[in-house]
Amino acid sequence: MIALPGVRRRNGGGSDSQPPGAPLWMTTYGDLITQILIFFVLLFALSNIDAKKFDMAMASLQGSFGLLDGGTTMINKGFIEGDALGGNLSGAGERREFENLENTFQEIINENNLKGIRVEREERGLAIRFIEGALFDSGKAYLREDARQVLDKIAPILKKIQRPIRVEGHTDNVPIHNSEFPSNWELSTTRAVNVVRYFIEKHNISPHMISAAGYGEYHPIAPNDSEKNRALNRRVDIIILNSSSGAQEPR
Repeated sequence: MIALPGVRRRNGGGSDSQPPGAPLWMTTYGDLITQILIFFVLLFALSNIDAKKFDMAMASLQGSFGLLDGGTTMINKGFIEGDALGGNLSGAGERREFENLENTFQEIINENNLKGIRVEREERGLAIRFIEGALFDSGKAYLREDARQVLDKIAPILKKIQRPIRVEGHTDNVPIHNSEFPSNWELSTTRAVNVVRYFIEKHNISPHMISAAGYGEYHPIAPNDSEKNRALNRRVDIIILNSSSGAQEPR
């Protein structure tokens, strides 16, 4: 018998014969079930991602490739160094930024032959350290005119970096008691405040990015056992905070 195109042969029972394999509708159904399964697997995976750490990882990658202003990166030590990225990507970017800042401030000091000023790296960031005579007369809290000129040179950099800045006043352990300053607390705090006010009022540094703190005699960098060491402790520190320290600042 000759089979005509478009005409199905019937079996003995009279019903249409089926093509070999599974019915066509099962292929579509299987695809649908697979896609639904993938959808719920993705939902489950996303629900277990720490959003904050994910954002920090992305910021770290962007900072390392120079995509953030000023090379700013975010850092979470445990997360970046081992939990997810297996490296220290954000730390490297931030180190480069602070190395550049350190070199820039050191160049200003050298080019202008500034005395009594040091730039030092610390665990919490970069410290620009002014020994007492660089900004203030002994026992005084008024910025000298030449001190203002020094601050004028570094202020544009501080304004540009957009990092939290803390200005800290320190004294030695020799008590002070006069009509202006009842104790070293008042002297150290007033000095820090006057530096902050100068940056804000003269150079328009954002008040949200800078703060003042007075520590009196209680955070020395040298033993108070000689005049030379006491002079080192009478200082004002401008601290540019790194990401981990800056994250602890009030918002």
